[in-house]
Amino acid sequence: MAHTPATPAIPGSSLSGEPAPASRNGRSATRGPAGTALDHLSKQIIEQLQEDGRRSYAAIGKAVGLSEAAVRQRVQRLVDAGIMQIVAVTDPLMLGFSRQTMIGIKCGGDLEEVADRLAAMDEIDYVVITSGSFDLLVEVVCEDDSHLLEILSRVRGVPSVTSTETFVYLKLRKQTYGWGTR
Repeated sequence: MAHTPATPAIPGSSLSGEPAPASRNGRSATRGPAGTALDHLSKQIIEQLQEDGRRSYAAIGKAVGLSEAAVRQRVQRLVDAGIMQIVAVTDPLMLGFSRQTMIGIKCGGDLEEVADRLAAMDEIDYVVITSGSFDLLVEVVCEDDSHLLEILSRVRGVPSVTSTETFVYLKLRKQTYGWGTR
């Protein structure tokens, strides 16, 4: 997946290109990456797409009070700014990936550097720097246990990685992406 750099923020502006309005409750609009303001309409568009990522721009426009073209432009700005992605979420088991794990990693060096090296591995789809027992958590989707062992060897081979602990997923009970906007 290609990383799109965040669009530079213009002080006092929103993704609509107009001054950032106050939200419904009178507070200022939420700030996203690099200070980009998310106004009420952009938040509503995000929420519409979280409910149904295939919803048409015309249907979204009707729900939020904008034209189809205005919705299309706002969605493109949200994607370009790195605020959201529109992707197909799949079930790895249905695609032949029989093993999913979370790996807790302890490091003795630069966490950012280790995180970047791990993020470059195709099989790793989630990397976070954490506090607590582990310095990093990574999620791995792989074909089988042999594939997992190969990935673990590569993870353990990253300089500064001192130990790992693997948590094998036995059954997924909940995974959502609809946390809305604030």
